[in-house]
Amino acid sequence: MSDNLLPDNYEVPQKTGNYMRWQDGENKFRFLSSAIIGWETWQDLPDGSRKPLRTPMDKPFSVEKVPSGDPMDIKHFWAVIVWNYKEEKIQILEITQKGIQKSLRALERSKDWGSLLDYDILVTKEGQKLETEYHVNPVPPKPLSREIEKVYAESNIDLKALYTGTDPFSAKTTEVDVNDIPDDLSK
Repeated sequence: MSDNLLPDNYEVPQKTGNYMRWQDGENKFRFLSSAIIGWETWQDLPDGSRKPLRTPMDKPFSVEKVPSGDPMDIKHFWAVIVWNYKEEKIQILEITQKGIQKSLRALERSKDWGSLLDYDILVTKEGQKLETEYHVNPVPPKPLSREIEKVYAESNIDLKALYTGTDPFSAKTTEVDVNDIPDDLSK
């Protein structure tokens, strides 16, 4: 009979979903798609939840259209499809942290590293709230595994659906017309 209630290698299951979130410690992933970029703000709903509102880079929010009226509530975002090694699944990663964006852009412009699609990335998160720090490190290049390639080829993710607030993982992928994004984002 064991002296422990739980096995030594037991970990409490984390809620996994379709979106990668920065966890404390190491976050290893592989970019699988080009990013969509744009602007994001949040709308508080009557039930207490919050809804993201996004628009493409070339169609910025006017302050009058930001639900809070505060231009500081608008963030620049990248959204990209990734393979999350810890979760062992395809997810969407949204990057709003300027330091991470700058580090990744520097890697992609580097003659030594090049395209972010060719190697894994390790982002280490340390600290909490205003004391949070992120460290970005490339992992030496290696080919993407055939298993990941297959899962990605079979996925049906439309990142542009984020602009209209629809589900990018829905089975029906359509080309999102950015002209269909409502002018009044508070609805």
